[in-house]
Amino acid sequence: MPISVQLFKMLENVEPGIRGVLLAILEEIERQQRERVTKDEFAELKQIVAELAEAQKRTEARVEELTEAQKRTEARVEELAEAQKRTEARLEELAEAQKRTEVRVEELAEAQKETEKEVRKLAKGLQDTRRMVGGLSNTVGYGLEDRAIASMPKLLKQHYDIEVDGRLVRKYVNVAGREQELNMFGTGTRNGERLSIVGEGKSKLSKKHVDAFIKLLGRLRAASVVNDNVFPIMVTYTVRPNVEEYAASKGIHVIWSYDVQPY
Repeated sequence: MPISVQLFKMLENVEPGIRGVLLAILEEIERQQRERVTKDEFAELKQIVAELAEAQKRTEARVEELTEAQKRTEARVEELAEAQKRTEARLEELAEAQKRTEVRVEELAEAQKETEKEVRKLAKGLQDTRRMVGGLSNTVGYGLEDRAIASMPKLLKQHYDIEVDGRLVRKYVNVAGREQELNMFGTGTRNGERLSIVGEGKSKLSKKHVDAFIKLLGRLRAASVVNDNVFPIMVTYTVRPNVEEYAASKGIHVIWSYDVQPY
């Protein structure tokens, strides 16, 4: 350390030999002091450098971790980008499919319109056919009834001992405020008892026809068009045995067409 002015003045009073020794001692103390400070500072510096080195290692390790994380993120982003491309491609496919579906629906709608037109034509044709069939059925039925009306008085007399008053007729009667056509209608006598004769002609007699005829007779009785003593007749070209038996069980007389005389 530097010698102060006061110490230097004090050394001036010391003998030269001793003064030289003291100066040497002071110089040695100063040298050691300088060396000691330098070593401490160096040790502290080494400690700081070591700590910085460890911190650098940790920083590098963290940077490496972040680098790997960045790589994983970039890879994930790339995967998402590819998935997005696939999604967009799929959406484009769906859009094209939707366009094709819409075109197909439009085609089906047009086909439906054409089908509806054809159905309307068929329905009209069916109505015409039904009218034709109905006309033919009426023609056949009326022909059968006409034959029956003409020959029924003789047949009833011969087989049922019924005396018809004049002849049977086809006529309309009022039933509960509505007109009702009777295919065969007349009156007669059997064993002194008055009868109302009501008949219908069916080309092929069915149970449904029998039931409808029974209901008609009920309405005629309720409207007092006939008396309580009714002789019901159903004339037909053909009838199944079970239907003929059913009609007989209801008191209806089934007469076959071949028993009716021709014109």
